[in-house]
Amino acid sequence: MGKLATEMLKGTLEGIVLAILAGRPAYGYEITAGLRAQGFSDIAEGTVYALLVRIEQRGLVDVEKVPSEKGPPRKVFSLNAEGREYLEEFWKTWSFLVERLERLREGGK
Repeated sequence: MGKLATEMLKGTLEGIVLAILAGRPAYGYEITAGLRAQGFSDIAEGTVYALLVRIEQRGLVDVEKVPSEKGPPRKVFSLNAEGREYLEEFWKTWSFLVERLERLREGGK
């Protein structure tokens, strides 16, 4: 990913992670691996973990500690009702922006 893509991703990563969690609960490394599998190869684990802390503090996810075969328990994140509402608003905003950007690309029609 280039610098522009990285900067644009910063503004949408929260919504992307919430969308992943809407599909199923996951822990930090699973989310990072999933993002990388989707082509977001430059995503650092630390970026995802910091984002998970923020969305947990904002009450958008529920967290369950699950025993791990290797090391300490894992924090498994799942989207809660408040997180689903936020994600719905994210998708509405995303659709609005995409529509406006497409108009601009087509010459402002």
